Amino acid sequence: MTDRSTILDTLRAQIEPFNKKGIEITEATTFQGDLEWDSLTVMDFVAAIEDEFDIIITMNMQAEIETVGQLADAVEKLRG
Repeated sequence: MTDRSTILDTLRAQIEPFNKKGIEITEATTFQGDLEWDSLTVMDFVAAIEDEFDIIITMNMQAEIETVGQLADAVEKLRG
């Protein structure tokens, strides 16, 4: 079982290639506001996260996830 800090480290590593502004990634970092990602970037990123953690993030879940912390919660829940 992966703990939350490991999940966050992995998420940060996955975000890095998409972090065009080079901002510091915290749990409060928002994908649209802070990182300024468009929907295509979000889709690519979600696919990478699904592969990394071997999970499926539904469209409904994606709609509710706005921050890195929320994504970590979702990954943790999906991994059981």
